[in-house]
Amino acid sequence: MIKGKKHVTIIHAPPISLMYTLAEWRCIYSERENSMNNNLTIFLALADAVIITDSEHRILAVNESYERITGYSSDDIIGKKAGILRTPYTPKETYIHMKTALQASTSWSGVFTNRKMNQDLWHSSITITPFSVEGIIYYVGVFRELEQLDRGFYLDEERVRNVQGSLLKVLAISCEIRDPGIESHLSRVQYLTKLLIHRHNERHQLNISVEALSLIAHSSILHDIGKSAIPEGILYKPGPLADYERTIIEMHTVIGVDIVDKIYAELDGDLFESELSTAKNIILHHHEKWDGTGYPQQLQGVDIPLEARVVSVVDVFDALTTKRPYKEKWSIELAVQYLVEQKGKHFDSEIVDSFLSLYDEELIVL
Repeated sequence: MIKGKKHVTIIHAPPISLMYTLAEWRCIYSERENSMNNNLTIFLALADAVIITDSEHRILAVNESYERITGYSSDDIIGKKAGILRTPYTPKETYIHMKTALQASTSWSGVFTNRKMNQDLWHSSITITPFSVEGIIYYVGVFRELEQLDRGFYLDEERVRNVQGSLLKVLAISCEIRDPGIESHLSRVQYLTKLLIHRHNERHQLNISVEALSLIAHSSILHDIGKSAIPEGILYKPGPLADYERTIIEMHTVIGVDIVDKIYAELDGDLFESELSTAKNIILHHHEKWDGTGYPQQLQGVDIPLEARVVSVVDVFDALTTKRPYKEKWSIELAVQYLVEQKGKHFDSEIVDSFLSLYDEELIVL
């Protein structure tokens, strides 16, 4: 340890906790806190919770609001890693984004689900800003406790996605309750959609957000919700369909959109705009074909929304590999061969290739 006139510089050494007594450790941190000078300690006067750490993310100072909210006093927490409050409920992506920003010496903002000293959870919006004082990097984190906002309540992103997925699943199953096998079909479509959209996003570096990927997977379970209005005699007819019966079945795409529109009409349109748009794209267009011969609008190529193109591949694959009243079950190999044959005709070739990459890795199982 080398002491300068105005600050302390730490060189590589064994962990301080093994070298010093608690009293010596607090003395070291007192010196390091003094080196921050008023450029940083002035932040401790803020009404929001404030934490200041060194470049190794060890806590140098916290203010009274931080102590009050977390239950940790300065004596409890000074010298410890900032992650002492961390819980598994904050998505891993949040920490990755934070680390990337701080390593680039830029500010970062996000939402944490942390744990207080009494083990209660608390949610906070935090902004962390790096500061250089006399050549030494410090981090100033300013927290705002979301539970204390004047209105509303907070759910972290992961919980929102879980609740959303559960609600959509219940909705889809309840609308198609006549078919005892529908739940397994919907679950398979949802699972395969999740695998396929993630793989396609990775292969083509589409930079689709985690939230959008999750929304596509969750919404896929609604793809056939319109079939709840189709007469059973037509829907489960074992033999060939007459032309008028085929026309009625094809109406399930439009009927499904109408059902979803009526449900979302009771909700905040702005709040659920993205959810509504994704679900409607899948419901309306998952029977369109790449060559323009599908229904209901005969869309062609990339005019078909990506989420609908993905669900189209998954839905056909699951239909082929499942016994239906009008057909026997196909083997996985035969169904995959059909997907390959229909590249550029029924299906987007690139999406089929993404599906094949999953199949080659033996990730497609029944």
